[in-house]
Amino acid sequence: MGFFDFLTENIAIDLGTANTLIIHNENVVVDSPSIVARDRVTNKIIAVGHEAALMQGKTHENIKTIRPLKDGVIADFDASEQMISMFIKNIPALKKRFFTPALRMVICIPSGITEVEMRAVRESAERVNGKEVYLIHEPMAAAIGIGVNIMQPKGNMIIDIGGGTTEIAVIALSGIVCDKSVKVAGDVFTNDIIYYMRTQHNLYVGERTAERVKILIGSALEELENPPEDMTVQGRDLLTGKPKETVISYREIAKALDKSIIRIEDSVMETLSQTPPELAADIYNTGVYLAGGGSMLRGLDKRLSQKTDLPIFIAEDPLRAVVRGTGIALKNIDQYKTILVK
Repeated sequence: MGFFDFLTENIAIDLGTANTLIIHNENVVVDSPSIVARDRVTNKIIAVGHEAALMQGKTHENIKTIRPLKDGVIADFDASEQMISMFIKNIPALKKRFFTPALRMVICIPSGITEVEMRAVRESAERVNGKEVYLIHEPMAAAIGIGVNIMQPKGNMIIDIGGGTTEIAVIALSGIVCDKSVKVAGDVFTNDIIYYMRTQHNLYVGERTAERVKILIGSALEELENPPEDMTVQGRDLLTGKPKETVISYREIAKALDKSIIRIEDSVMETLSQTPPELAADIYNTGVYLAGGGSMLRGLDKRLSQKTDLPIFIAEDPLRAVVRGTGIALKNIDQYKTILVK
């Protein structure tokens, strides 16, 4: 390498169902929704990220918004490749280059991913000039990002609630001892809210509105110490067809999300029941770490704590814990060689 080092750029990518984050030179340079808008006539991508997100639910028949990732894996190969390519081109330091440099990449993937899905991620990366592509499992990246020393012979439990999947893993000696990947996460919460608004209020709301409701007044418990204020939601009345608005409280959202949260709780309990006794003792002492955007749901840590009788800690800046860990693994590739999938 030596002489050609300056021709290679290192980037770490958290390719998420809801958001894509990219780290370059130890800074988060891209933090955008994983969504693209395509012109159906010319088949060209006309917008990615924030621009495309603004179009969601407001397009005419010639424009289609696509979310290329579903449940944490690539669902639309072509759209995802173009999205990654456009995000990489938007990295400020690479914009100034006359030519596209070769890229050394570390990309994080769900722990329940299949060989075929892994190949799709790798091929996408290679097509955007990735010369060296490493993959890292999401719970591993989250643990490194939170600041857990994964090399020690000590059990740590990580729950990473993203947009498409919830990853639950027990980690020790830089390996995953037991894990579970459930397809219940942020997107399912959003759909639960849409369904609740339809069935209880006869109000048809779009994905963006439901997402806003989830962020502003979403809750996992019906009793909170400092509850958010009630929120007015606008949509279409299913009976009259007219636009209308209604006021909802966080308690209603807690009811709407209850079934999905029970599924996450059950998966956590199942993972704990498979944990070897020595590691279970460690987890009892250290507690459980929460990361990912879904962990910001009000009262979720308290609810999981009641279910498991363990202390639950939310990572600082949980949205970026995974990409931070991916960035650290990229910076110290030799140290983390054992946990990276080449």
